Amino acid sequence: MPNDLKAMYKTIVTDDFPETVTLILGDQKLTYTKRTWTIDGEHKGLRYGENPDQPAALYQLTSQPEPLAGFALRKPENAIVSAMTEGQMIQAGKHPGKTNLTDVDNAANILQYLTERPCAVIVKHNNPCGCAWSKEGVGDALAKAFYCDRIAAFGGALVINRPFTKEAADLVQANYFEVVAAPAYEEGTIEIIKSRKNLRIMELPGLGRLEELTHSSFLDIKSLADGGLILQKSFTDRILANTDFLPAQTTTKEGLSVATRKPTEEEMDDLRFAWAVEAGVTSNSVIFARDGVTCAIGTGEQDRVGCVELAIHKAYTKYADRLAFQEKGLSLYELQQAAQKKSDLADTLADIEEKTKKAHGGLVGSRLVSDGFFPFRDGVDVAIREGVTAVAQPGGSLRDAEVIMACNEASPQVAMVFTAQRSFKH
Repeated sequence: MPNDLKAMYKTIVTDDFPETVTLILGDQKLTYTKRTWTIDGEHKGLRYGENPDQPAALYQLTSQPEPLAGFALRKPENAIVSAMTEGQMIQAGKHPGKTNLTDVDNAANILQYLTERPCAVIVKHNNPCGCAWSKEGVGDALAKAFYCDRIAAFGGALVINRPFTKEAADLVQANYFEVVAAPAYEEGTIEIIKSRKNLRIMELPGLGRLEELTHSSFLDIKSLADGGLILQKSFTDRILANTDFLPAQTTTKEGLSVATRKPTEEEMDDLRFAWAVEAGVTSNSVIFARDGVTCAIGTGEQDRVGCVELAIHKAYTKYADRLAFQEKGLSLYELQQAAQKKSDLADTLADIEEKTKKAHGGLVGSRLVSDGFFPFRDGVDVAIREGVTAVAQPGGSLRDAEVIMACNEASPQVAMVFTAQRSFKH
C-alpha cells in the first residue's frame, strides 16, 4: 500500500505492448501501429489505462482495409484521435491517458452527425454531460453546453467542430477542464488557455471534416471478461435529415389505426439534434433537448421509465444550480449549506426552488428522444407532465399504440416520430 495515495495518479505506467497488432479476418489483415510521442524530451505512450494500475497502449489503423461483412471500413486517413502527433498535442498537461482520448473520441462520434452548425460537446466518463449547437458561433454553443450541466462539466473533455475562438477561450480559462480539442485555434486563444498548466490542448484537424465519417463504419470490438471477443459493425445514424424520421403510426389489436401529429420543423430540428447526441450515450438512455441544447441526459439505467425520471431529477438539480451560480456565484449545494446559517440566503434558496419548480427544471417546451422503444406508456406520460412537446423513439414495441395514445391524450397534443433504429451503446 503506497504511503502517498496521490502518487499513483502522477505515475506513467510502462507498457510492454507490441509495436504492431495484426487482426486477421478471413483473407483480410488489419494492421495497427502503436502510437507514442516525445513529450518534455521523453518518449512516452499513454499515461495509463482506465485506472492508474492498468498499462495501456494506443494503436492507429495503418493498413488500407477492404469492405468487411458488407460494409465499408474507415481508412487510416479518417483517423482523428489515434493519428494525433506531437505537434497536434499543443500542451500535454499531465500527459493523456486512455480516458482522456476515449472521451475526445466519443465527442467526435457525436459531432460527426452535427456538422452543419458550430457545435460543442463536453464529455465526462465517456458520456456527454452537455451539448449544444448554435448558428451564433462556437462561443455561444460552448456556453450553452457548459451550463447544461456545470457540475458534471468540471474536469471534462471539451470538443468543438469549428476553430477555437476567444469567447471559448475565456470560458475555458475561467473553469476547469481536463482536455480541449478543436480542429484549429484562432490567433491568441492558445495563449489564454495555456494558463491552465494541466490542461491537455489538442489540435485535431479531422474534427473540421467529420462529415467524411458518416457513411462509413469501423470494426467495433468488445473484449469479454473470459478473454473472448465480439465483433460488430459500428453504429451508423440513419437520421441525417428531418425527412428521415418516420410517422408514429400503428394499428391496435382491434384493427384501429392510430397516429400522432407531425412535429413542427423546430421540433424536428431538436429531435434530430438530440438523436445525434444519443449516439454517444450509454444505454438505456433518454435526452431532453430544447433550441439545440441538451436540458438533461439520463444514462445507463436498467428500466426506461426510471431513466426518464432520473433525467428529470437531473434537470431540476442542474437548473437550480445554474440559478444559484448566476445569482450568488455558489453551487446549489454550497447555497443549501450556507442557507442554514444566513436567512437572506435561505430566502434566495427558496426563491430558486420556486423558480425551478415553476419552470419544471427547464423542461417546459423540450423534446425527448429515447435510444430504445418505450415498452409501456409510463415513460412518455412522465415526460409529458414536465412539458415535453415532441418525442422521437425507435418504435416497434408491442404497445406502440398505447404510447401513441399517451401523446394524443395530452393537452396540448404531443408529437411523435419513429427513428426505425435503436441506438443502444453498451
